[in-house]
Amino acid sequence: MAGQFSQGVIFDLDGVLIDSEGLYYRAYSAVLKPYGVTVSREEYEEHWIAQGTGPEYIVAKYNLPIAPDELRQLRSPIYLQLLETAVTLMPHVEETLMQLSSRFALTVATNTNREHLDFVLRRMGIDRFFPVTVARQDYREAKPQPDAFLTAARKLELPPERCVVIEDTYKGVMAAVNAGIRCVAVPNEYTLRNDFRQASLVLASLAELTPAVVDGLLK
Repeated sequence: MAGQFSQGVIFDLDGVLIDSEGLYYRAYSAVLKPYGVTVSREEYEEHWIAQGTGPEYIVAKYNLPIAPDELRQLRSPIYLQLLETAVTLMPHVEETLMQLSSRFALTVATNTNREHLDFVLRRMGIDRFFPVTVARQDYREAKPQPDAFLTAARKLELPPERCVVIEDTYKGVMAAVNAGIRCVAVPNEYTLRNDFRQASLVLASLAELTPAVVDGLLK
């Protein structure tokens, strides 16, 4: 689907395009409340965002009578309700996509399920920038495994080395590294303490993600 483009940019969704990390935190907090469990912000940042194994961590820590995947399933409708009422774009998303879309093939590759991905792209009015997308149902192993980004490159009909990934978490950066794709990290307030040493570049915001920056990484 790359069309006339010989280079691609692959965006993560949560924390990169939409300001959703706090919504996930609220949803998990609501699910865990009946079990008498409170997750600290620091725990959430480390185990859910950086490592991607929060449900496994919290179930083991408190010996909860529920499987990690059941916890994720309970969270899903709460999170979807928050998406419908409280989600916003991250700063500078629209102008960045406008600039890049004239030069590069764009897609989204996320650990988020298809229902949530399609809904939020439409709701935020940015679905027009992404003729193809990659949701959790489209690949086998979740980040930090490379599957999501390798699938995205295939959908763009581009080799991985002609793409750049935009991520906000350690596990996302490592997924890009494992896929052999250069990665730009754009931390947010929930991921500032993640380890981004493996990223090709770290930017303060999407405002700094110009076509020239992407070109420079692909030379």
